[in-house]
Amino acid sequence: MRSVDALSAEQIEEIVAALRYDDRGLVPAIAKQWDSGEVLMMAWMSRDSIRETLSSRRAVYWSRSRGELWRKGDTSGHTQRVVSFAADCDADTILLGVDQVGAACHRNTRTCWDTDPLAVVFQEEAGA
Repeated sequence: MRSVDALSAEQIEEIVAALRYDDRGLVPAIAKQWDSGEVLMMAWMSRDSIRETLSSRRAVYWSRSRGELWRKGDTSGHTQRVVSFAADCDADTILLGVDQVGAACHRNTRTCWDTDPLAVVFQEEAGA
């Protein structure tokens, strides 16, 4: 992973072009707390949201329900400052390392997995 202060418009376009998008022009993005590795949320990103994220260093997603850019924290104040950006081996999923301010989940919890009623821990794996 390269360390930079900022990316040029040309570098941003290279990243946007290298990613593999679904038939809606979207790519899934996982946001994790950059220093602890805690997984916070999953959202979708479009080409425009990726451009804005990389240029502003603030997480911007694509809202499928509203059909528009979703600048994380505009209404809630719960922002995500982007510390790192990476794509997986197939270039079809993004991993954002962020500095989360406030809740990441729209339910006002730290992560989208804080209150998962479907969560299961198998005892033999948990050391019980």
